[in-house]
Amino acid sequence: MKPFIYNAMPGRVVFGSGVLSAIADEARGQGCKRVLVLSTAGRRAMGEAAVQCLGDLSVGLFDGAAMHTPVEVTERAMQVMRETGADGVVSIGGGSAVGLSKAIAARTNVPQIVVVTTYAGSEATPILGETREGVKTTRRGPEILPEVIVYDVDLTLDLPLEISLPSGINAMAHAVEGLYAVDANPPISLLAEEGLRAMASALPRIKVDPRDVEARSDALYGAWACSAVMGSVSLGLHHKLCHTLGGTLGLPHAQTHAVMLPYVTAFNATVAPEAMARIARALGVRDAAVGLHDLARSLEAPQSLQEIGARKEGLERVADLVVATPYPNPRPIERGLISDLLVDAYWGRASFRSV
Repeated sequence: MKPFIYNAMPGRVVFGSGVLSAIADEARGQGCKRVLVLSTAGRRAMGEAAVQCLGDLSVGLFDGAAMHTPVEVTERAMQVMRETGADGVVSIGGGSAVGLSKAIAARTNVPQIVVVTTYAGSEATPILGETREGVKTTRRGPEILPEVIVYDVDLTLDLPLEISLPSGINAMAHAVEGLYAVDANPPISLLAEEGLRAMASALPRIKVDPRDVEARSDALYGAWACSAVMGSVSLGLHHKLCHTLGGTLGLPHAQTHAVMLPYVTAFNATVAPEAMARIARALGVRDAAVGLHDLARSLEAPQSLQEIGARKEGLERVADLVVATPYPNPRPIERGLISDLLVDAYWGRASFRSV
C-alpha cells in the first residue's frame, strides 16, 4: 500500500427525524447564550422555526443569506452580530446559509450549528468560498469547520425536486473529486464510494416519490459522506470550474455542478483509472462519466450551461481565471483544453457518451 496521510475532521453529527428540536441543547453544549439564526429569504419559515426551538437563546433571524456568499451580505450579517451581541450562529438551509455561517465564523470564531435541508454538502468541510466583485475564491481553516451538523430528515420532505436532484449531484461531485484528489487516501476513498452509492440509490427514488422518508434519509446520509470527503482532501478541476462559473457568471450552484460533473470526470478519466473504476462500481455502470451523465439525465437535471443561463461570451473569462489559479488535478490544466471543455458543456455536447 502506498503511504498516505489522513486528517479526520472534528465535529458532531445529529441525524434523525425531528432533531431540529435539539438545537437549543446543542447551542448550550457549545457554550452559547445569544444565538443568531441565519437563512435565506426563501427559507425564512424554517428560520423562524429554529428561532422557536432556541427559545430564550435566540437573538433574532437574519434571512439575507445569498448564493456564492457575497462579502457584502456577510458584512450586513456581521453588523447584526455586533448589534445583538450574538456569541453563536445557527444556520438553516442549504449552501447559501451554511456559507454565511462559515463566513461569520471565519471572522469571529463563534460556534456554528448548521441545520442542513439540502444535499449541497459543504457542512462537514473547513472550506469557505466567498465572492467579491464577481470573483469567487476559497480558503481553508479550522475556524471555518462547523462544530455541530444537524440532519433532520423531516425538513427535506418538501424540498422541491428541481432543488433536490441537482443538489444530490452536487454532493456526488465531492466524492468523485475525492477519489482522484492529490491527497486521496484509503479511508476517504471508502467513504467516497459509499457516499456515491447511497446518493445514486436515493435520488431516483426521490424523483418517484419526493416524500419517501427512507430515500430522503439515504440521501442525507450520502450527503454527509460526500461532504466529509470534500472536507478531508483537496478540491480539483471540477470545483474550480464550478466556483468560477458561479462567481463570475452568477450561475446556480447545484445546477452548475450537475452540468459539469460528467464533463470533468471524462476529462480526467484516462489519468485516474482507479478512481473511475470506483465511481463506476458505486453507480453500477461500466463507464464513470457516462454513468454520471445518464443519472443526471434520468433525473431531468440540467444538461448544458446554456440551459442554466450561462453567457457564451463569458466562458473565455472563466477559462482565464481557472488557468490563472488552478486547483491540483490529475490531468494538467491547459487553457485550450479548458476552453474546449466549457464550450462542450455550454452546448451539452457529451461526446464521451460514445465510449
